[in-house]
Amino acid sequence: MAGLLKWLVLAMGVACAAIGVFHFALGIDSVPGEGSAGATVDSRERYYGAVFLGYGLAWIWAARQSPVPSTAVRWLAGIFLLGGIGRLLSMAVHGAPQSFQIVLTVLELALPPLYFWLSDADERAAAARPPVRRRADPARP
Repeated sequence: MAGLLKWLVLAMGVACAAIGVFHFALGIDSVPGEGSAGATVDSRERYYGAVFLGYGLAWIWAARQSPVPSTAVRWLAGIFLLGGIGRLLSMAVHGAPQSFQIVLTVLELALPPLYFWLSDADERAAAARPPVRRRADPARP
């Protein structure tokens, strides 16, 4: 389970960072249906792209820790879940979005429970491993 957690956390980080770069670089052209939204929405889209890049880098940071910190995974997964809830709220207020946005909503609601479930797998695995004993160095007093 610890290996699966590390892989999933890293995959989430790389995906989010790539999505952030994509939105930052393309602005409103990165979102279906927003092509005529104008400068204000383009500015917002590029800002959110930078924030999403940072969010992805936080996932990558967590994946590179040993063990992967369960608190960080829970917080990051909670933020992802909150984004999915925001999409549901938008659907309730404004109706169904473009179909790809619905797919994203499903992912944002389905993946966090998996991360919550696996969040402490690496910490548990590290606690179960016997401590590493260092050999005495004859050159050191």
